[in-house]
Amino acid sequence: MLQDKQGNADRVAQVTLVLRNNIAYVTFDHEAARNAMTVGMYQSLKSICQDLSNNPAVRVAILRGAGGKSFVSGSDIAQFASFTSGQDGVLYEEGIDNYLSPLALLPIPTIAVIDGMAIGGGLAIASCCDFRVSTPDAKFGVPIARTLGNCLSAANVAWLIAHMGINIVKRMLLLAELIPASELLQQGYLLATYEPADLAKHADALANKLSELAPITQKSSKLTMARLLRNQLPDCTDLISETYGSADFKNGVASFLKGEQVVWCGK
Repeated sequence: MLQDKQGNADRVAQVTLVLRNNIAYVTFDHEAARNAMTVGMYQSLKSICQDLSNNPAVRVAILRGAGGKSFVSGSDIAQFASFTSGQDGVLYEEGIDNYLSPLALLPIPTIAVIDGMAIGGGLAIASCCDFRVSTPDAKFGVPIARTLGNCLSAANVAWLIAHMGINIVKRMLLLAELIPASELLQQGYLLATYEPADLAKHADALANKLSELAPITQKSSKLTMARLLRNQLPDCTDLISETYGSADFKNGVASFLKGEQVVWCGK
């Protein structure tokens, strides 16, 4: 069982589901780590999405992080300390794709409500949703070129490029930039920004609007777009294996967990 840095058991890191009328409220609850995703949380998200896809009473899903300070700040880094080869990284990235696929392929509209930040796995989760609203100070990115020295799967990169454009994704992945909400609002990735006190109200209003429209049309439209994005993805297993098998990745993880500055060697 994974543990967070405070030594609390994985049971305190959870994804919860509340059904209210025809809206599902999914909450990422791991406040001690700014809602960083553990393996158990990813598994719960997958199970919840599978259940929702088979519940015709649910018309819209709203996803939000607990605590009002972060949507999801990434994945639990401690798990990477046990990786011994590039194949571990290949399996990990395949697992992430497997966990997030049911969210991206939900037959109902989804809304990500973002307080503060959506980083790494949090950006992937937010990008799997159909609409995103955030606080004006929210930041988005995948700063792994500065922090861990790992990489993303081809499916994850393709999904990000489709939603934000290649130039913004290059800034995230190559420059390790965190992009402000103001820029992503102008670009169209965000539907709107609201002050923290107003986020829930506006998310509910959007959910109610979506729930009044034709559900089969919504399903057909969003799944057609999802299938187009996933069609003919390249095999990047060699790149993932090289990256996760590198000395840089091992040093990046060790330095991150110690709170030290990493020195990249390119090996």
